[in-house]
Amino acid sequence: MGCGSCSSGGGTPAGCGSNGSCVTGSCGKLEVFDWLSGMELPNGQNQFDIIEVKFKNTRKEFIRNSKQLELSYGEPVVVEAASGYDIGTVSLTGELVRIQMQKKGIKPDSRDVKNVIRKPSQADLDKWTEAQKEERPTMLRSRSIAKELKLQMKISDVEYQADRSKATFFYTADDRVDFRELIKILADQFKLRIEMRQIGARQEAGRLGGIGSCGRELCCSTWLTDFRSVSTNAARYQQLSINPMKLAGQCGKLKCCLNYELDAYLDALKDFPSTETKLETQRGLAEHQKSDIFKGIMWYNYPDDPGKFYCLTKERVKEIIQLNKKGEKPADLTDFELVVEEKTSEVDYANVVGQDSLTRFDKNKKRGGKNRRKKGNRKGGKPQQKAKGNPKQNKGGNKPPENRKKGGKKPYNKGRGNNPKGKSRNNKPNGENKK
Repeated sequence: MGCGSCSSGGGTPAGCGSNGSCVTGSCGKLEVFDWLSGMELPNGQNQFDIIEVKFKNTRKEFIRNSKQLELSYGEPVVVEAASGYDIGTVSLTGELVRIQMQKKGIKPDSRDVKNVIRKPSQADLDKWTEAQKEERPTMLRSRSIAKELKLQMKISDVEYQADRSKATFFYTADDRVDFRELIKILADQFKLRIEMRQIGARQEAGRLGGIGSCGRELCCSTWLTDFRSVSTNAARYQQLSINPMKLAGQCGKLKCCLNYELDAYLDALKDFPSTETKLETQRGLAEHQKSDIFKGIMWYNYPDDPGKFYCLTKERVKEIIQLNKKGEKPADLTDFELVVEEKTSEVDYANVVGQDSLTRFDKNKKRGGKNRRKKGNRKGGKPQQKAKGNPKQNKGGNKPPENRKKGGKKPYNKGRGNNPKGKSRNNKPNGENKK
């Protein structure tokens, strides 16, 4: 859904009751379910006076409700800013805000927590909406100016303050950029204070949003807040092919989901023998090729026969390693190989609908077809007309009875030896064929 408070489409969605202010939680970006909202507080305990306010995209801040205003989820509210004021929507209230602050390491008595000023008026909302409409043209214009100045940076997003006194430009860059000249040009052209804020590639993908290769929305724009480092070892432990095209996400970095199941793989690999250990047999050294971690199966092969794989359980591999430590060598891996029985199930598609293979419709159709053929041959069939001058077109089936009585020349019948040209089937004269 696209709305004015996020950059996932722009414009006001059809049927939006809040006219684009997105009461539904700004398209679900980093939305938190308040599972404590229906619980009553103990007697004598006041509600937590800090709320969570959400701004454009994934930016959230904790604001103190010092005036004890009755605020609900999705309601716009005017809050303090570094200079002037800003407008955001309430995303979380109550005791769950205290838990969120503990997770992020923010103390309730911190000076960085700003205060709620008031509820916005219609004039404040109109001014806020006009500021949001200017964000995209400002971003496009700033990109062209940065390109003219030949700055190695990418401006990915622009966020206006609700009072239109300040604009924050979010950009990504590989190296440090001297953008002092850019700030002068932007401030002179847009007549407001400019703030440049550098973000990483993962933060940029989280702000802009998108669809991943799995078909779902990006984790960084929906629920993921801490970006842990991802290395190629995570793919190696999970036995994934080291293909940058498949392992990279929308941000160009390794996918964050590579870390989701990594702990489960590491726990399973603790019970596996080392893959660098070679199995010594009388035939030769067997090298490890691949493993099925959750089934506990390992495959080995011999260098002289690379096409033949031996499937062994991890317990049998440990047994062979213990024999090698004692100085014993088994004859071959065939005695230790796991026999996998392939179960083939034959599917009978003849009786899918629970009836006989020949339904009543097929029976009627078959009977009708026979009757129609017989009827057409007897009455409705069209007699073949005798072709003049060509005995091959008349094969004896439709010859008038007069010719048969008079002993006329019979037409050529294949396989009966009556050849009007005097030749048999093997193109030899009749006399030679008799001999």
